[in-house]
Amino acid sequence: MADKAAQLEQLLERQHAVISRPQALQSLSSSAIERRIASNRWQAPHRGVYVAHSGPLDRPQHRWVAVLGTVAGRPALLGGLSALETVGLRGFPTEVVHVLVPARVTPRSPPRGVVAHRTSNLRSADVHRTGDPPGTRPARSLVDAAQWARSDRQARAILAAGFQQRLVREEEMTSVLAGMPRVRRRAVIVEAVSEAAAGAHSVPEMEFRRLCRMGGLPEPKLQTERRDGAGRRRYLDAYFTGYGVHVEIDGALHLDARQWWADMSRQNALWIAGDRVLRFPAWAIRSEPAEVLRQLTTALTAAGWTASSRRTRGFGGCSSDLEAQVRRGRPCRP
Repeated sequence: MADKAAQLEQLLERQHAVISRPQALQSLSSSAIERRIASNRWQAPHRGVYVAHSGPLDRPQHRWVAVLGTVAGRPALLGGLSALETVGLRGFPTEVVHVLVPARVTPRSPPRGVVAHRTSNLRSADVHRTGDPPGTRPARSLVDAAQWARSDRQARAILAAGFQQRLVREEEMTSVLAGMPRVRRRAVIVEAVSEAAAGAHSVPEMEFRRLCRMGGLPEPKLQTERRDGAGRRRYLDAYFTGYGVHVEIDGALHLDARQWWADMSRQNALWIAGDRVLRFPAWAIRSEPAEVLRQLTTALTAAGWTASSRRTRGFGGCSSDLEAQVRRGRPCRP
């Protein structure tokens, strides 16, 4: 009895006080479980799942209820953004809990706030069974989060964040994608992984590189480390090596005067050192691509780049509706 009590306490501690009925029955009788419920020592937030207190549930407990209660008697796996949350992904809070279940299983009544995704393609290498709770590893979680995203843009943002926050490496993503040939949004995910691995830390940076390709311009290096005239280390959003043209992509208007001045001071230091610095708001890259390309081409030409080095004739050969071509991802043609 003492051993069973110790095992129960250890399990409750590891699972944030959440336990399934099959797990509880390994240490307690049915009547003992019912007495705990009746006395409010435990509560049952979902059929066959118990929490060893009577108060409100916190976020980790909601996750454990999700994996223990979605498939009666068997644990599911945490997936997508919910699995990424447990390893520290920031910037993508979600109200629901995403779980993965085998394709042969149809969850009849998952716990409230749980979205169950069925899959027939899950390698053992993609599963972290000792997670808190068990779920998919970051690379698989990112692919799933991208294919379950509301839009292509959100999918790209999630993938960029995964790389920017150092949760995955390119080879891990490539391995997962190789085992998922029919994943939804495959082309978007493959492109976004390539862009993120090249240094794109945001969707606007991805769109900027794509715009350069469409205009037949040189491809810039992203997040390049440079030293200014005073020897201080700077990280540039986009830098055209050999031409000294540096592009800053501003995600939002600055409401913080100190941050605004810090950005201007960094820009001034680069100008003093001899670089040409262009700044574009993120919205302009998507909504005003022709003007962005015009200014960028002018700066590169002034820095010594010539039209003969274009891979295509650039935006001069595009239709007037360049914005529509950018959104469709179609390159400019001569």
